[in-house]
Amino acid sequence: MGPILHSNVYLPDDFLHHVESFLPSHLNMEDFLKACQSPLRKSIRVNTLKVSVADFKHRAESNGWTLTSIPWCNEGFWIDADESQVPLGNSAEHLAGLFYIQEASSMLPPAALFNQTQHHFEAVLDMAAAPGSKTTQIAACMNNEGILVANEYAASRVKVLHANVERCGVKNVAISNYDARVFGGWLPEQFDAILLDAPCSGEGTVRKDVDALKNWSKASTEAIAATQKDLIESAFHALKIGGELVYSTCALSPEENQHVAQHLLDTFAGAVEALPLNQLFSDADKACTEQGFLHVFPQIFDSEGFFIAKFRKLSSVPAPSVKKRLGKFPFAKLSNKASDDIAAQLQQTLGLSLPVESQLWQRDNDIWLFPTALEPMLGEFRFSRMGIKIAEQHKKGYRWQHQVATALASNPDALASDQVPQSVELTTADAREWFMGRDVRPEIIHSETTHPQTTNSGKGEVLVSYRGFIIGLGKWVGNRVKNGLPRELVRDKNLF
Repeated sequence: MGPILHSNVYLPDDFLHHVESFLPSHLNMEDFLKACQSPLRKSIRVNTLKVSVADFKHRAESNGWTLTSIPWCNEGFWIDADESQVPLGNSAEHLAGLFYIQEASSMLPPAALFNQTQHHFEAVLDMAAAPGSKTTQIAACMNNEGILVANEYAASRVKVLHANVERCGVKNVAISNYDARVFGGWLPEQFDAILLDAPCSGEGTVRKDVDALKNWSKASTEAIAATQKDLIESAFHALKIGGELVYSTCALSPEENQHVAQHLLDTFAGAVEALPLNQLFSDADKACTEQGFLHVFPQIFDSEGFFIAKFRKLSSVPAPSVKKRLGKFPFAKLSNKASDDIAAQLQQTLGLSLPVESQLWQRDNDIWLFPTALEPMLGEFRFSRMGIKIAEQHKKGYRWQHQVATALASNPDALASDQVPQSVELTTADAREWFMGRDVRPEIIHSETTHPQTTNSGKGEVLVSYRGFIIGLGKWVGNRVKNGLPRELVRDKNLF
């Protein structure tokens, strides 16, 4: 039996005629139509900031999930899971940030950015970041080191971006909320690598959204392309000499793809070169253009449509000049003594260490952990959120925050050692209550130093775990653990 077709996918005739005009000769319209009308395979990416791929595979197997490797992403898998009772998004593993539900072809742009493993990028920019699938993928490629600036133009989407960054335990991100055309002038030659996953017409997404092309017209495609050209110029100015830029869209039209790439090559002729992607993975040449860009039609890899181009900056180009008025920076860097005090308390109460290459800053009573690599940019640009908030200062000391659990306690390396003595392991029933934002009354405290003992109370703050992974931070009040889950992460139905 063939795939069930979505007969209600809206494909305007003008669009189909347009596709016919640029479809490569080795592909045909019949396959293109069939692919557009068949539902997408579900895919996920394992979040290696929290779990190893090997460990995740065991967990998937015990959940009855079948995984099939995605060729261009070592952490990416097509997944076959029974979602009739519990959607994947409400599984404990997803709520705890062990994986991200991400379309397979959307894993290509970060894979292209990091395709040579010897690359160590200290400063990376994701220019159009929400909802955060590629941001969190880049953070994992960076192993949470250096600084990743994640920008999102739409204020309404910044919240979702932050929630995903938080769920995935990312600690090296600074979030900003601007039209990305500002970066070239405000932060010229600041970044080793930039992803511009540009706002586009979304022509490649009809398999997910049957109405994606409801308002399609060639004129709107050309209007979008004008913005994309501005953005790619801004990206180029923000790139260091020798830095690398990936431009991607989920559109199919050359106007938004090859023409924008060519615009960059023409505008900065001599200062930029295109880097071919035909060796990115074993079948990459099936989607490669003559220039070495990837033009992924939905039928080639049975995925969404996508376009990916990669460039290197060869020499400096004068950046647009801007007048800066930033106002006073509201954070103060903590002294070494104050930082050592906080580090000692964190170690004593939760058994956790502060990451190297990070600094503590204070704003009012809030203590924040910033990546060291962010510091040169602090006087140059305004971010809406930087690093992670780890504590609130009180007369009696510090009250630890949720992100201590998600970002500091959850890395696979810390869990493999005896670093996390202060955790309470929950039963499935209690873990469900926890994710619904309720307090729990756990029975067993797991301590690495003694045998697990049955007890019904503890004291102070405590890490909360389920099936061996950290899901949050609570506080003992008598015989219950008070729930510390932030409001935006609470789920109230269809839980595992």
